[in-house]
Amino acid sequence: MIEWVIKIGGSLFPRKAIELANALEGQNCLFVIGGGEFANLIRKYDVEIGFSQDVTHETAIDSMDILAKLLNDKLAFTEISYTIEEANRISDSNKIPIMICSEILKENEPFKHSWDVTSDSIAAYIASLLNAKILIATNVNGIYTKDPSLSGAELISEIDVNELLTFDESSVDLMLPALLIEHGLDCYVVNGEYPERALSIMNNEDCSFEYTFIHNEK
Repeated sequence: MIEWVIKIGGSLFPRKAIELANALEGQNCLFVIGGGEFANLIRKYDVEIGFSQDVTHETAIDSMDILAKLLNDKLAFTEISYTIEEANRISDSNKIPIMICSEILKENEPFKHSWDVTSDSIAAYIASLLNAKILIATNVNGIYTKDPSLSGAELISEIDVNELLTFDESSVDLMLPALLIEHGLDCYVVNGEYPERALSIMNNEDCSFEYTFIHNEK
């Protein structure tokens, strides 16, 4: 069984995403990758022009699929997966599945179409289907009291998921807390520019670095 779903933030693509993935070779995990600059462009165009929520949701997920295929092209130990069954088969063959999420999402439609849902929530949904743990690797150290680029922003090392529900914005998407509650999932948010941090969390080693643990009262 796949133990971890690792969401690799699109902000890390390409070089840092490839470095992180390479560092996780041999781990019992599955990769979900964010849409990165492609998805950001869609959001920008949506602000300028105003497209339907259905088409922006679908095309943002298409962006995730594109980066998943590009990432897979640079790795020798991964394989693209379109279904949960296929992901488990790939994992059993000692490779790491990289999930193409569009097919599963079209089949099951687990979300209302909105910018509140990004690859964070999609990765959590995939984790719920696999009964796996979830780690979100992004380009900041975790969740902060306010935008980390602003003066006085402080890292939150541990937060109850119900408290996270009250945040208007953070380094994870707005839908994630509700999804973690629905499926009884905890979540780690870590800076993916330092691959050893993700490895330490996954291997339950001493974690003397900054990260955020989102805990859920099951």
